[in-house]
Amino acid sequence: MPAYPHDASSEIAASIGSLSGGTPVSAVAKRLLEIFTKGDIEPGTRLPPERQLSTTLGVGRSAVREALAALEILGVVDVRPGSGTYLRGATSELLPQTLSWGLMLGEPRTVELIEVRGALEIYAARLAASRITDQALERLGQHVDEMRANIGDLPAFVEADLQFHSELARSINNTVLLDLLQSIRSLLRVWVDRAVQQPEEAAAAIEEHAAVYAAIATRDPDAAASAMAVHMNTAGARLSRSVAP
Repeated sequence: MPAYPHDASSEIAASIGSLSGGTPVSAVAKRLLEIFTKGDIEPGTRLPPERQLSTTLGVGRSAVREALAALEILGVVDVRPGSGTYLRGATSELLPQTLSWGLMLGEPRTVELIEVRGALEIYAARLAASRITDQALERLGQHVDEMRANIGDLPAFVEADLQFHSELARSINNTVLLDLLQSIRSLLRVWVDRAVQQPEEAAAAIEEHAAVYAAIATRDPDAAASAMAVHMNTAGARLSRSVAP
């Protein structure tokens, strides 16, 4: 990756300009995307430091940090601890099609996206009950065990939670549904990471996942869908609270 010279930092910072409306995180992410998709910045260029971006944009460093984290999940930038943040490549080719829907970060569309995710997860659970293999079912149970083992380590807990849903989606052998769920999870990841903050919330989530697993293990599509609906109701409420200003 090419080094990031001082004048490149000044040029990028100068091109940022004012922010559009929305939450600070959403506004920062959208403004940076506008700059990246113009094609004026070479792939591999290191971006200005968080402190400089926050000063230029007039927002807190936390908003810049979260926006960059979301862009990293979407494959737009590469955040390297101790080195900086780099533009990965031809951004216009890297962005998921879902970005064109405007379904990225903030209210109210993220709340709508949470609702869509719930419906898809319920349908995926229904299909999984009749399609999942014994091996995939065993892995699904292991993810529940990992959640229990990491109830005191929230980042590890969230990762086990995500792996549970990823395993379930892969088990249904429906590429379109799998791609949709993966895209939605990528767009929601910044909110998922902050949705579970208390041990009691983690404990409730474990029981909900265990119920989904048990229902799928019985190979009963209706029971699996019902158990996932219960989970999506509470998980969706947690996500919506984390998104709300």
